[in-house]
Amino acid sequence: MLAVSVSDTMRNVRLKTFLLMIWFGALVLGLGWVIGYLFGNVTLWMTIALVMALGQIWISYWYSDKIVLTMTGTKLVDPNQSLEAKMLYDIVEELSIAAGLPMPKVGIMETMEPNAFATGRDPDHAVVVATRGILRLLNREELAGVIAHELSHIKHRDVLLTSMAATMALMISYLANLSWRMMFWGGFGGDRDDRNSNPIIMIIGLLLIFLAPLAATLIRLAVSREREFMADAGSAQITRNPEALASALEKLEIYGKQMPKSQLAQTNPAFAELFIVNHLKGDWMTNLFSTHPPTEERIRRLRSMTAY
Repeated sequence: MLAVSVSDTMRNVRLKTFLLMIWFGALVLGLGWVIGYLFGNVTLWMTIALVMALGQIWISYWYSDKIVLTMTGTKLVDPNQSLEAKMLYDIVEELSIAAGLPMPKVGIMETMEPNAFATGRDPDHAVVVATRGILRLLNREELAGVIAHELSHIKHRDVLLTSMAATMALMISYLANLSWRMMFWGGFGGDRDDRNSNPIIMIIGLLLIFLAPLAATLIRLAVSREREFMADAGSAQITRNPEALASALEKLEIYGKQMPKSQLAQTNPAFAELFIVNHLKGDWMTNLFSTHPPTEERIRRLRSMTAY
């Protein structure tokens, strides 16, 4: 297997993420132009959509840690609470120093589904959470690989990036929804000059309005998948041991396939994007809209990495 350096992997992911965000921006501008062409008053409607999207994202960004901890039933722990809590706390502390990060809060989620996640708007307000199941499934080295993955999310401010992607996706959805409502209420009009109407452009515009929310969702999910690859590479960089996370993901994948769906369903699907693995898999259509890349591909990439 051809070895790939961690730095090269991270550089490639940054480039792909940048290009995806460019596509996002182009989609917003294109949709705005189409709405302006068909209806007029594009500035007004884009402003309304942006304000509504930013309002939702502002709440999510500033209060994400409190919202997620409450909804998942996660309890913050201290190292003297139990042997498992001490082991988790020590691993987080050691790896935070290695990553050059302030010590985050540490939590345990009481579910036997093996998983982990990080939340918080920046490194100074971060929380790293492990489920009871993952603490009992993985050995210390594997758990360190998982925690390093979550710390990489914190270090590279993925909460901010995914919030930006969600803002643009929401804005596009609002604009498309407003467009359909405007057509229903009054058809085409506004300040558009009907003499310059081009039926081909109108048809293309309607298709764009129809397809834009789907395209925005696919781009947002692609950004999420690329950031998972980035965090995997970050784990290898922090631990200097790509095999630790690869082995952990292998165990998590096997356990997820064996675990009854009734137990997996105890984890709120709304937070699937946060977790290191998404056990709620289905057919090819479900996987197309997955927040995570295939675990097999993540393992393959990790095992092709050198430590530096």
